[in-house]
Amino acid sequence: MLKRHLPMVGHTRGNRLPITCELKCGSACSHPVPNTSDNAHFRDIANAAISRRAALGLGGGLAAAVVIGANAVSAAAPATADNGTFPTGGGKLPFDAIDPVERTVDDMTVPAGYDWAPIIRWGDPLFDDSPEFDLEHQTGASQAKQFGYNSDYLNVISDGGDDRSGYLVNSHEYTNENIMFSPEYIASNPKDVIETGIEAHGLSIVDLRRGGKGQPWEYVRGGRRNRRITGSTPFTVDGPAAGSELLKTKDDTTGTKVLGTLNNCAGGTTPWGTVLSGEENFDQYFIGTGAEAERRIGITPGPTSRRWDTVDPRFNLNNEGYANEANRFGWIVEIDPEDPKSTPVKHTALGRFKHEAGTAVISRDGYAVVYSGDDQANDYAYKFVSRKKYREGDKKHNMTLLSEGTLYVAQFNGNSPESEIDGSGQVPSDGDFDGWGRWIPLVKNDKSLVEGFSVEEVLVNTRLAADTVGATKMDRPEDFEANPVTGKVYLALTNNSGRTADAVDEANPVANASGGNRDGHVIEMIERRGDHTAERFNWNILFLAGDPNQEGNKAYFDGVPLDMVSPISCPDNLAFDSVGNLWVSTDGQPGKIGYADALHKVTLEGRNRGLVEQFLAVPADAETCGPVIHDRDNSVFVAVQHPGEGGNWGAHTSYFPDFVPDGPLSGDKVAAPRPAVVQVFSTQG
Repeated sequence: MLKRHLPMVGHTRGNRLPITCELKCGSACSHPVPNTSDNAHFRDIANAAISRRAALGLGGGLAAAVVIGANAVSAAAPATADNGTFPTGGGKLPFDAIDPVERTVDDMTVPAGYDWAPIIRWGDPLFDDSPEFDLEHQTGASQAKQFGYNSDYLNVISDGGDDRSGYLVNSHEYTNENIMFSPEYIASNPKDVIETGIEAHGLSIVDLRRGGKGQPWEYVRGGRRNRRITGSTPFTVDGPAAGSELLKTKDDTTGTKVLGTLNNCAGGTTPWGTVLSGEENFDQYFIGTGAEAERRIGITPGPTSRRWDTVDPRFNLNNEGYANEANRFGWIVEIDPEDPKSTPVKHTALGRFKHEAGTAVISRDGYAVVYSGDDQANDYAYKFVSRKKYREGDKKHNMTLLSEGTLYVAQFNGNSPESEIDGSGQVPSDGDFDGWGRWIPLVKNDKSLVEGFSVEEVLVNTRLAADTVGATKMDRPEDFEANPVTGKVYLALTNNSGRTADAVDEANPVANASGGNRDGHVIEMIERRGDHTAERFNWNILFLAGDPNQEGNKAYFDGVPLDMVSPISCPDNLAFDSVGNLWVSTDGQPGKIGYADALHKVTLEGRNRGLVEQFLAVPADAETCGPVIHDRDNSVFVAVQHPGEGGNWGAHTSYFPDFVPDGPLSGDKVAAPRPAVVQVFSTQG
């Protein structure tokens, strides 16, 4: 029988659920922090008071870059000054900000003038021969032909023309067996439960259709692009580490073929039409040997709560021939959604760590640039610059761009005296949390730039290499996104419960007495000369998250009066609308400020820069993921992840989105929570 060991019981703050900690990241906070390096926090490397303007000579915006992120169709949204007539500066989606929603409300809450509907849910059959959803008889074979669990990265892409057809791409981060199966089924069918979990991971590509522009989408069963990519799908490996001894196992003596992708979190859509997906908390699936490199990535000895090793020996690194199996996860993977028969690729040139995001930008000189955060407290921010240039319309060539290039890690510096950064969140005397930084190269093409590391060692053990060169410890770097109008880059830092007052710095300036940087923040980065391939950048904090109405809160919104902003905590995924407003989804608000996780719009230009307005809230225990903003189509899309995660079978805390608590356990609607992709659309035409 599967057992859930919950080491975070009694140690979570506020309303954070121990089961969330265990299933999402393997209760990472209960283990020693993997980064035990002596690397400086931000303030420790900022002793020299160097003016960012004088040192870098940074100019205007970056609108010359081509940016393709989660909102992409086939080209970047044009730069435009048309901000509409709305006083908050925002595009074609006028709305009055909603009030924050209590965390126990089991419903989607949207603004007046909008409605919502699910497009696709966990278990929906994708193919003509897919079995119907049946919670009492789920197996790996049935799940492999159904929509996966716990949706995260999302894009919804129109085919153009009459806008009646398109497709979505969605990643599936992890599984919640305690609300997916009854205890009796878990006890009597442990192999089926584990195999279902393996097949519920990965990604789904699903065809869509609708009646016309502005109308809600529905998914197409048996669509020509429909595909499941799971924990057992064959992948190829490319880049400088492909074929390395560090990637070889008894099942793959070439080190170039891997079964499956795991814990797929945020990602991105490339300018050439493929999808990137980051393998994040993959460490939790493996039983470790105690090796240093395993500890640095978070893999520990002893049984895992998932016990996948009881079905497949590769998940125990102590088994003969499988010592390197975990090295084959933790990469950026690339998938061609237009070709369901294509073999997806793991790109070693982008490094191995807990990837959150894979945001692709074409620089003004034509190079592909990919930004990615390493989602762990005190870990790092990275970017990759391709060796070859992008060719418009040459998809075959462009799909080789991520195979070779330069991998960088970020080092930040602040502008203010250390004495002004004391953990209180008080704005420095110069009026801004800001500074400058540099990108430190780790690998260039097939050459290591880190002393004592081969190129394969840098790419497989990227955290250890970044420790060596003095990268800057950050507060859980999550999603990176580039503004399609200005080209500026934004980084969400979700939180860091372990930050202390003696380790704060100008980019991480809060250490609450209740536990570190509780609510997180968002950083704006401007690459030197407007060039995404540059090795220097400016940065400033756009906002320090929090609830201004709560006593002792350190919220800051770039000067916007606190009584104007919506409370926000734990920024996670980022997105943009067509006129360059930032949209921020959250992961953890219930446990920090007591409200349901949500999606917010943030104004970036003009007198209201920093204004946060809440657009929607997700159901009880759920997380808001993968926002996609089609403001010209009056639509917003989100992935609703782990609704009802705090419940148990027979005592569910959510019945989203079917809402049939007394209903059946099989068929179109079932009496259990189901992660789903949701469209929010205007009812005003």
